[in-house]
Amino acid sequence: MPTTTAAVVEAAGAGFTLGEVALDDLRDGEVRVRIAATGICHTDLGVAAGALPFPLPGVLGHEGAGIVEEVGAAVTRVAPGDRVLLSYTSCGGCANCRDGHPAYCATWLPANLLGGRRPDGTSPISRDGTPLGGHFFGQSSFAGHAIADERSVVKLAADAPLDLLAPLGCGVMTGAGAVWNALAPRPGATLLVTGAGAVGLSAVMAARLTPATRIVAVDRVAARLGLARELGATDTIDTTTQDLAGTIGELTGGRGVDGVVETTGNAEVLRTAIGTLAARGTAVVVGAPPFGTEVPVDVNFLLPGRHVTGLTMGDAEIQALVPTLAGLVASGRFPLAKLVTHYESGQIQQAVDDMLAGRTIKPVLRW
Repeated sequence: MPTTTAAVVEAAGAGFTLGEVALDDLRDGEVRVRIAATGICHTDLGVAAGALPFPLPGVLGHEGAGIVEEVGAAVTRVAPGDRVLLSYTSCGGCANCRDGHPAYCATWLPANLLGGRRPDGTSPISRDGTPLGGHFFGQSSFAGHAIADERSVVKLAADAPLDLLAPLGCGVMTGAGAVWNALAPRPGATLLVTGAGAVGLSAVMAARLTPATRIVAVDRVAARLGLARELGATDTIDTTTQDLAGTIGELTGGRGVDGVVETTGNAEVLRTAIGTLAARGTAVVVGAPPFGTEVPVDVNFLLPGRHVTGLTMGDAEIQALVPTLAGLVASGRFPLAKLVTHYESGQIQQAVDDMLAGRTIKPVLRW
């Protein structure tokens, strides 16, 4: 049974501790990947804090990138030596998977976020003979090696820069998918992006590649708003000094915006953003507040064709969207490097602290 170093969360709020774990034998549809880099996402931090009932002690991480070392007997998409990026898993057989929307798989929550086990009830990770919470997003890639579902694995080019592309598997894909898959802006559209973190700035970069002509970024940190302008925002709103609804009214002559990407998870921001929608506009809810959060909306406000829709993982079919994003990064049209700060794996707690303090936008661990 192979061993590797992993960042283990012992209990809710305990942080990350590096230690040796054992990897199980591969199932037929699994791949063992030597991890080169893993992005850190707010979802990892929320689970580590105990906000979701993932079984702990456990290994998180769901933006992995690495090199395939071994494949199960039924794996056909990749082979040893391939460079790959890891994303979420799905069953492949339910109605939404068959319809090209695996982010809404019937098994999504237990298979990715809450279960901590394979579908057969086993964990691919153990320590001293005791199973740990694993299979996080079908990968648990806060480790030197990960066992991933084949459906989580996307093959990359042989020269792909793994420590740059790792965040494509969740945060970047979510922001880009919100724009391309959910909003699909018409020529001349005005888009509003609330929150200039990794997801929001990815939405800004994606919007710049559409026919939208006005892209408004909102945040409370001036440096992030400056970066948003550099990445394609035509306007920015600093809510420490500006009123969101009033400023949108001024910018649009009272018409409102055609699309919103809400990434903050703040209920009041979402409520205000919905109120800025023009007739036939759509608000895409990406940021996740605590379970049970409600946002009141005047039903009559929705009748002129306004929509509010939730979004998971950018509604992305990863085998299609991830290689497209990787190609755009390689060509310079999607400047992902401007978001990324690299840390060595032993600096994981420093990376988390910097992320929570706003000193870095997208920390990426090198293993």
